Order: sequence, then C-alpha cells, then structure tokens
Amino acid sequence: MAASASHWCSYLGVILSRERQRLEHYQQAEDILLTLLEGVHAREPRFLVDYARNLEAFEFALRASEDAVTVEVPLQIDADALQVLACRPENSPDGHPLGLGTCYLEVPSPGVGLEDWTSSVSRTERSDGAGCLVPSKVLQHLKELLVSAIVCCQRHFLLQPGDLNAENLQEDAMELSLLIRGGWRTIRFDIVPVVRRQQEPPWLRGWQGKRGFPQASLRKATEEAHFIPASPHCWRSSTHLPVLKLLQEVDMLKGPRLDSLRLLDQLRSQDWEEGGGKGGLTFNHLKMVLLWGTELFPSPEDWQDLEGSVYRLLVILLRCLATRHLPHFLHPEENLFRGEDLDLASLYCKVESFAWNPQGFLRFHFGLPVRTNSCEADPGTRALLQLPAKDGSYWDTAYFDILLRQFQVYLVQDGARHSAMSELYSKIQQEIPQQN
Repeated sequence: MAASASHWCSYLGVILSRERQRLEHYQQAEDILLTLLEGVHAREPRFLVDYARNLEAFEFALRASEDAVTVEVPLQIDADALQVLACRPENSPDGHPLGLGTCYLEVPSPGVGLEDWTSSVSRTERSDGAGCLVPSKVLQHLKELLVSAIVCCQRHFLLQPGDLNAENLQEDAMELSLLIRGGWRTIRFDIVPVVRRQQEPPWLRGWQGKRGFPQASLRKATEEAHFIPASPHCWRSSTHLPVLKLLQEVDMLKGPRLDSLRLLDQLRSQDWEEGGGKGGLTFNHLKMVLLWGTELFPSPEDWQDLEGSVYRLLVILLRCLATRHLPHFLHPEENLFRGEDLDLASLYCKVESFAWNPQGFLRFHFGLPVRTNSCEADPGTRALLQLPAKDGSYWDTAYFDILLRQFQVYLVQDGARHSAMSELYSKIQQEIPQQN
C-alpha cells in the first residue's frame, strides 16, 4: 500500500472528530419527532412509539452523508395471527414492480376499528370475514394523524419556527417524509408503518455458524419478521433493523471494522458520487459489504490495522462491482444492484483507482469529486475480479485472500488459509486465459 499509516489515521481522525456533533444534532431532531409520534399514539394507540432509537442514532453518526433516516412505526395488531400470502405480479392492482419478499398480509379477524384498514376478501377467496391489511390505507391514516399532531404541537408552542417542514407529506410515496431541524442541520426522516411478528429464520438452518457472526447473534437479530409498505396494496419484508443490529454486533468485535466503514463512506460521499442524475453507491451498500467482510474474514488477524481492514472491504466491493452483483447478507438470492440506477463501470474505476493509489484520495477537499478517466490496473486482477461464480468458490475467504495478495496486503499467517488460497489459485490459473 502506497499511503503511509499516518495518512490513513489522519483522514479517519477528521471523520471521527465530527461524529459527536452529528449525534447531538440527530438527538435534537429526534426529540421533535418523538413528540409528534407521541401525539399520533395518543390519537390512535395502535401506532406505538418506539423509544429505543439508539440503532438509528448509531447509524446516523457513522455516516458521512445526509441520507434520510428510516423510522419504522410499529403497528400493534395480532401479527402472529396474520397469514403472509406471497404476491404474484399479476396480483398487483397498481402495476407496482414486485420484488423478493413482497406479500399480502391477511387478517383473519379485522376486529373493531380495523375494517377501514383492510380490503375485500375477493383476492384471497375466503368467506370467513378475513381481509388483507392495505398499506395505502394504513399510510393515509398515519399521515392524517401526523398532520393532526403537528397542528397540536404548533398550537401549544412545542415547535419553534423552522423546526419542521412537512411539505413532503403531500407526496404519494411509501413513506412519510418530514424535514426536522437538529442544531444547524436539517435531517430528513422517512416514517413507515411496520408490522412485526415472531419468526424462525429458515435461512439459519444452512448457516455455518463458525465464522464472523455467532449463530446466536444472527438469531437474535432476525427473531422478528418486519413488513413495511412496498406498494399501495402490497407489503414487503424489511431488513432495516436486523441489519443495524448486526452492525452493532460488528462494533463489539476487535479491530477497526467500523472505522473502515466510516472511511469508505466518506470516500463515497466525497469522491465516488455519480453525476448526470444517476444514483451512486449508498451507505446501505457499504453496510452490506462490511457484513460480508466480517463473515468472509472471521480471523481477528484480518482486522489488526486500518488500511488492511479497508482493503478487505475493498476487494469485496470491487468483486461486486465487477460482476454487477451485491448479494444481500440475510437474503443472498437478492441482488442489491438489481434495479438500481447505477453506472457500475464508472464506480468500478473510481474504487479501483483508490485501491491502487490511496494517497491521492486520503485528503479532504471541496468542490468537484476526484476525476478518474481511466483505470491503470493489472489486467490479471481485472480478470480475477470478473470470474463467473458458478459453484460459489469465488465467494469465499480463499478467493478474497488471492485478491488481497494482488494488492499486496495479505497479512494473515495461517497455514490452512495459505493452502486453500494456493489450491484455488492453481484452479484459477487454468480458467483465466493468458494475457499477452
């Protein structure tokens, strides 16, 4: 690695120096939000106020960007009695594209007062009074209650001029957006109703349980299924809080793992943003890379220093960009790059440029991002990154150890890992055509 340790530490030091102030601003804005949600709960007790918002504050302090904060408002119903019915595209009356985990929530007995939130039974062909909980009706009710709570707070002078901007509540979206002032910054909160129910995570049955995350922590993080609106008629599975719980587990492990995430998110915000109206990498993408990094590099030796830790995330990110595939950590069959408006080729060049020349990026600057017109990388490394993953052997520790060695950062002294790396590299050499 070309950059000295002082470059890495100095860059991280500036990031950390701003974290406490960001957290203070968040807490000031959160106080206003909780006051509004208390007003919502007073008018409709089935919308609960979740005061345990430490995970959202934790995430906000980590980020370099000003992305919206997702706030899930629990809906108190007998969720364990719900029937989860898988959606089919032809069943979506609004034509909304349906993704993995999209479903209807059938309410066997709507109960007093819940009838206005459910649909007719024709879709489920039931005749016992069952209906489907309709996201658009729940959202509309929550929006009306939020407006009422805002008016009440204004009348009682609980809000100061400029504290709140509710113009985005008029938008027809699957979340209710409020802009709330915290200190001198304005924070956007995307409020979504959520239905929670206990579940037995089926994917844990095949989990190895010997690597980065103990099975107990995975089970604890995913003991509840969360459903949030996907379209006016359908719900979808949400992994927002389970992922944050796993991120908190990472924080308790040794090494600068979260510091690596902080540093890459600063680079993403400062130098890797896309122009021309295209979206770029998000903090959510980088969170997923960190979770995979923790699983694929379970040894504490892998996380002894900052630059080595960053490179372990970089090789995973480069692999995902090169193959245009970032699997969700909890649902590996889901590609987080699918459907995203991303110029992956351009992003790949920017990330690879940093990997080969970090000292050109480890500085704060104002104005336009660093321009990267070309990638002067070893063609052999590019070929390694683009190997097709037919049998899953190129999504494992040995494969990423080979990539680390290409970047001259392989540090782990482990005989078994060296042996696995050498064996896989011999196989790869037979698959990659010789570069002339």
